[in-house]
Amino acid sequence: MRPGQISRCLRVTFLLAAFVLTRPVHAQSRIDCNALNSQILKHPVHYCVYLPASYDAGAAKHPAQTYPVLYFLHGLGDNERTLFNTGGWTLLDDLRQQRNIGEFLVAAAEGGQTFYINSADGTVRYSDFFLKEFIPLIEGKYRIKKGRDSRAISGISMGGYGALRFAFAHPEMFSAISAQSAALITESPQDLDIAGRSGAPLGKVLATVFGSPIDVQHWKTNSPFNLAKKNESALRQLAIYFNCGQNDNYGFEKGAAALHQQLQKQNVKHEYHLYPGDHSFSYFMAHFPEVMEFHSHAFGLNKD
Repeated sequence: MRPGQISRCLRVTFLLAAFVLTRPVHAQSRIDCNALNSQILKHPVHYCVYLPASYDAGAAKHPAQTYPVLYFLHGLGDNERTLFNTGGWTLLDDLRQQRNIGEFLVAAAEGGQTFYINSADGTVRYSDFFLKEFIPLIEGKYRIKKGRDSRAISGISMGGYGALRFAFAHPEMFSAISAQSAALITESPQDLDIAGRSGAPLGKVLATVFGSPIDVQHWKTNSPFNLAKKNESALRQLAIYFNCGQNDNYGFEKGAAALHQQLQKQNVKHEYHLYPGDHSFSYFMAHFPEVMEFHSHAFGLNKD
């Protein structure tokens, strides 16, 4: 390198250094992950919480500032980190920077293969854990606004079933619910038993939660369809959104259409979309911004 080139490189280096040293330091969002030693489940349950940039930035100046919280339920085979490790973190930041959504936390706990309910044999009480341990932990540990209006729930696939089940069973606790490609199964328990005996993977998974053969009463008690009828009046105070791919690999589009038709007949306001696509994470993430915007509006964070 010639002397003139060295001189120019040094000048560029000094200018870059000056820029880095003088540019303002902006707070960044972060994912806070930990584990809760559940007394109900008798084992630690891992969880992660998305904290927007303002959460840390405003802590010193505005220590009393609180936020709404969206509980996110992952799909079968995923875990509490899946959403944040596969693009969700970036999308949340982008949506906030573009002012498409307001400031709220997103909390996700590992759900295993539980479908987020208590098992038929009573050995795995996941619903009890979620309501009695996880929500109180999150809302006691983080600066979260108290009350139903600041609490919502969302999920994909198995988590979509869980979100609908929680919200429809406890509309007094949640102000909004969203589900993507929810595992809404229209087949009867008897048909599912036959599928399970033939070796169908879904049948085996359902057996661990609903019993083998399936406990019909347990199935009905936890059915989002039945809960929508049981709590019809209360559901009218709930903001409801769900979508599904028209070529869902598990046929869940039939369940989504059936729920849409039932809610229409019950005059329960809701937002339903059948989109091109299958049952894949690329489908979920393609519509994730729309879901987050729905929740931001439901929280009252978008005033347009």
